Amino acid sequence: MTEDWRERAARLTPRTGHHIGGAFVPSRDGATSPVVSPRDGRTIADVAAAGPADVNDAVAAARKAFDEGPWPRLAPAGRKAALLRLAELVERDRRTLALLISLEMGKPISEADGIELRAVIGCLRWYAEAADKLVDESPRTDAGSLALVTREPVGVVAAVVPWNFPLTMAAWKLAPALAAGCTVILKPAEESPLSALHLAALAAEAGLPDGVFNVVNGRGEIAGRALGEHPGVDTLAFTGSTEVGRHFLRYAAGSNLKRVWLELGGKSPNIILPDAPDLDAAADTAAWGVFFNAGEMCTAPSRLLVHRSVADRVLDRIVARAEKLAVGDPLDPATTMGPLVSARHRDRVLSYVQAGQAEGARLRAGGTPISGDGYYLRPTVFDQVEPAMRIAKEEIFGPVLSVLAFDDLDEAVRLANDTDYGLAAAVWTSDLSTAHTVSRALRAGTVWVNCYEEGDMSVPFGGVKQSGHGRDKSLHALGKYLDLKTTWIKL
Repeated sequence: MTEDWRERAARLTPRTGHHIGGAFVPSRDGATSPVVSPRDGRTIADVAAAGPADVNDAVAAARKAFDEGPWPRLAPAGRKAALLRLAELVERDRRTLALLISLEMGKPISEADGIELRAVIGCLRWYAEAADKLVDESPRTDAGSLALVTREPVGVVAAVVPWNFPLTMAAWKLAPALAAGCTVILKPAEESPLSALHLAALAAEAGLPDGVFNVVNGRGEIAGRALGEHPGVDTLAFTGSTEVGRHFLRYAAGSNLKRVWLELGGKSPNIILPDAPDLDAAADTAAWGVFFNAGEMCTAPSRLLVHRSVADRVLDRIVARAEKLAVGDPLDPATTMGPLVSARHRDRVLSYVQAGQAEGARLRAGGTPISGDGYYLRPTVFDQVEPAMRIAKEEIFGPVLSVLAFDDLDEAVRLANDTDYGLAAAVWTSDLSTAHTVSRALRAGTVWVNCYEEGDMSVPFGGVKQSGHGRDKSLHALGKYLDLKTTWIKL
């Protein structure tokens, strides 16, 4: 199987142009940007790099498709059918898409195929089925009047997504936007445009009209900024860093006051109480959660808060799990942790390892790069971490766990909430009252009890505080892409 994926990679010819108005096109000025695979540091392809003129073209195509085209006027059942066809095509090309993801950002192929593509297909099908289930309202009025509250698509949506889950994050935005009747411009991260471009080809094959789904590649400070400042974009949905989220709010304020929906960073606390129903399972889940996707995950449980009475037992098991992880080539199905996305990002994560040691935390595992080609880092565990340390406060976005001990429940909640972020949290306890009390006290968009990263498309996802606002997933996400219109009729 390993050779099969490597042979597939050798035969792969990815698409490299922008997808605008139903066609793949080069940048107007001919600019390109290399896509470098973190598995070996080699360039996979040179893709078109958008400037403002290319973004103008994409916005014009999306605007024309919305203002003049059939998509927003199509019966919801028609949009449902198109999205179901798209999901079928993604299923058909699942292995190709998984390979592109693995090559461009380093996700182990078993996870790209078995986790990410499963999530993408499920998301497309879920919103396809939701498309014709939405209803408008007719509030009761006096006998001489009729009131209607209708839901109408907002218009042109720009979706700017990160590289860590390149197609999942895209699907979470484009699926509800398309189901609502909007047209979409997707800007993937410059590290991971290849899977998005293949998805665009599948959308055209599925029968989405020209201009309904566009993809522009390019750097965030150029193409992303151009979308954020463009007066022809009605709504922008972004997943990424808090720093860049601030920029998008500024772009909106300085242009047309477009609505901006933000899903940003996290420093998620994972609280293990001594009455956890299974301490070994809690430790195993803590290790899995922080090292999954090489720790490049906004909800990663990067702060482990563990009761002092069980800290040694939990920590020893996590260290043992970290040392057994198979770190290596993401195209090897036996690999359980791949490389970090780039040399620059690996060096950034290493700077946090150095900061943790300099500030007095104890390094229990990892902390060093793996020599050779690619951007690999050993899973890293720190204990004796103090709340004021950088590794306890700042989002690292890598396979680095910070362990803090506590003595009572009040201290655990205080430590958990001692962060600028509020994306996710977890608590492990056998006491139902404690589970409810702690869940209510934690300032986070999602709280897991006796599990981590569980859920499905029926529940919303998003954060509070500097983790952003608005929600992806569930029916609630559709509200980001629909306007409410009141019509009052005098009979």
